[in-house]
Formats: sequence, structure tokens, C-alpha cells
Amino acid sequence: MTTTVCTSASNPATRSLTYPSFSSYVKARQPVLLRTARSLTANPCDAEDLLQTALTKTYVAWERIEDHRALDGYVRRALLNTRTSQWRKRKVDEFACDELPEPEPVPGGDDPAEQQALHDAMWRAISKLPARQRAMVVLRYYEDLSEVQTAEVLGVSVGTVKSAVSRALGKLREDPELGLVR
Repeated sequence: MTTTVCTSASNPATRSLTYPSFSSYVKARQPVLLRTARSLTANPCDAEDLLQTALTKTYVAWERIEDHRALDGYVRRALLNTRTSQWRKRKVDEFACDELPEPEPVPGGDDPAEQQALHDAMWRAISKLPARQRAMVVLRYYEDLSEVQTAEVLGVSVGTVKSAVSRALGKLREDPELGLVR
């Protein structure tokens, strides 16, 4: 990664930027950001749309973002805000069904197919969580943010993060599909 120095019209002092342009930021961070978007939606196509919308908002605000080291946090916040707006606008965007399209995975072993089935079962269980709990679990365990960082991103207290994550993990422990793994 190249470091460049530029000046801002609003801040005459020079500052160091990790990403000299919006396109270089997107090229460098898109896989990580897409992973975050996928964890917030049940559909990979929706995740791509969600990321595109968040990146559009970031592009519009690019010149106003003073600390380019905080870009990931800005985009994560845009992802969460956009997804929250989508949840509020839609009456129902996910449908539960009685039968899974594929047989339940058999846990154990190092078989890649079994590992993928376990991974898929975990994501199905996570997608059943309420939106707020799902966001907190994703940020804590998939994005590997601390409780403090998660609270900052979501604009809630650390205690709220702790209690919501605890309740979410309890729900995951009780999920019948994941019960086969124990």
C-alpha cells in the first residue's frame, strides 16, 4: 500500500492518507466490506446491492471524511444504516419454510462438504436472529470487533452489546439445526 500526503481545503495542515483515491480504497477493501454486507443479508445479491449503496454514500462524503484511517468504520455504519432502512421499509423479506432444501449436515470429520454444511447451518441460524442481535453477533465474531468497538459502530452502550450478544448466543445454542453439532 502506498502512502501519499495531501492537503485538505478545510484543513490546511497536511495529513497522511492510506488511500489516495476512492477507487484505490474500494479495490483494497471490497472483499472485506462485501463479507460484512453478506453477513447482514440473507441473499448474496442483496449484499452486493447493499455494499454498492454504502459505497455510493461514502463516495459522496469522500471529501468530508477527514480521517481516512476510519473509512472502514464509516462504510460499516453506512451498511448498517442502509440495511436498517431496508428492514423498516419491507414488511417481509424473508420466508421461513418447514423443510430445508437439502438434508441436514452430519457433523464431524474434516470433510470439506461437512464443513461447508456446518458453515451454512450456522449462517441460517444467525439469519433467524433479530436484526439488531444479528448485527452485533456479526460485528463481534465475524468482524472480530471488541465489545467497545461494536458499541461505537452501532451507537449503543457496551452493556447493550453484552446483553444482546448473550441473548443471541443463547438462541444459537437452542437452534435445533445446530443441536446436531454438539
